[in-house]
Amino acid sequence: MTLQAWELAIGYPGRPVGSGFSLHVRSGEVMALLGPNGSGKSTLLKTLLGLLPPLAGRIELDGRPLASQRNETRARRLAYVPQALAIGFGFTVRESVMMGRTAHGGLFTGPSVHDRRVVQAAIERMGIGALAERPISTLSGGERQLALIARALAQEAAILVLDEPTASLDFGHQGKVMREIRRLADEGLGVLFTTHDPNHAARFADVALLIREGRTLASGPVASVIDLAHLQALYGTSVTAVGDPASGRQAFLAM
Repeated sequence: MTLQAWELAIGYPGRPVGSGFSLHVRSGEVMALLGPNGSGKSTLLKTLLGLLPPLAGRIELDGRPLASQRNETRARRLAYVPQALAIGFGFTVRESVMMGRTAHGGLFTGPSVHDRRVVQAAIERMGIGALAERPISTLSGGERQLALIARALAQEAAILVLDEPTASLDFGHQGKVMREIRRLADEGLGVLFTTHDPNHAARFADVALLIREGRTLASGPVASVIDLAHLQALYGTSVTAVGDPASGRQAFLAM
């Protein structure tokens, strides 16, 4: 499964946000999307998902134009985890995760035994079994984010798109989510995520796309893109690297 885009222009009627974006998300690979606030990251994600029409350019999902595919077909292939989502009506965590199964049935179709197994597996995978029967509205921001990721996993899509998946998580849960993203790719999913932390990209992604002011600053393998020069140009600030002799990895810090 692949998600590809060529020379995309993105934005809203009368308000362009950026242009010239080309990318390729492949099965078994993690792509990180980095850029300062207002650079167009979330708008690019929504365009790639078909939530916003491109102003120009082409998007293909598994070799077919995205716009030609029905919503339910897209939902079985693409799963989306937004930065935040208000879920009302007192739904429990389990019920909220079960909503990810509507791509395989319908809003008014009762869940099958298989649906229940998939949902339970997604809940356990994200470590929120103890929260399963709690109303999702009572959870902390970090707990709710884990539930949203579980809902996306229950969708069983081939490509997972996450908008700042660790933004509201504490240090420990950030590591858990990023390790899970890496493991999902190793199991064959394609993953695209946005982040403000270049260390997450450097450690867990295979390729990266850096965007600034609605344009691509750099793209390619993480080793050639996540470095001091690119990060300083991306964020307009001094950056230093701290090395770990044992692992050979570097950690990047803004100065």
